[in-house]
Amino acid sequence: MAVQSSMLDLGTSAPPFALPDPAGAIHSIDDFAASPALLVAFICNHCPYVVHIADAFAAFARDYQPRGLAIVAISSNDIATYPQDAPDKMALFAKQHGFNFPYLFDETQNIARAYDAVCTPDLYLFDASRKLAYRGQFDDTRPKSGATPTGADLRAATDALLTGAMPSADQKPSVGCSIKWKA
Repeated sequence: MAVQSSMLDLGTSAPPFALPDPAGAIHSIDDFAASPALLVAFICNHCPYVVHIADAFAAFARDYQPRGLAIVAISSNDIATYPQDAPDKMALFAKQHGFNFPYLFDETQNIARAYDAVCTPDLYLFDASRKLAYRGQFDDTRPKSGATPTGADLRAATDALLTGAMPSADQKPSVGCSIKWKA
């Protein structure tokens, strides 16, 4: 069943994280301190909403990283119940879709809770001072809609932020599968 993101308050400070990628290397929020903007994306491998946007999300990253946007994706699903979201499968998913940004595993689910993430995808765009400037949908396409994802909403917010403006406050919640919480 699809759920909507919680729409964390704009201006909220980015919660810190230090999480491993599938190879075991630890990445922290401090790794991105020099970037003028940071996108934290909660995703997973099996959610049809994530699968629907995965290639377009990788293209978005290729377009915006050269402009200074730092990107990190985090999977927080319970792998005991959803083994297809385990780190070895994360590495394969990232390779298949051409991710060129860290894809991290939140085994304790503490980081997802700190961000108030509830669905995949759940997207959080922070400014240079790591204050939340955008939280919402990638775009208005959905699986089985027949529409090709473009990332229009996230692109507009990122364009504004990277040119010194604030994204529009009219932001639509992300829609996707619920994060699979541990019992």
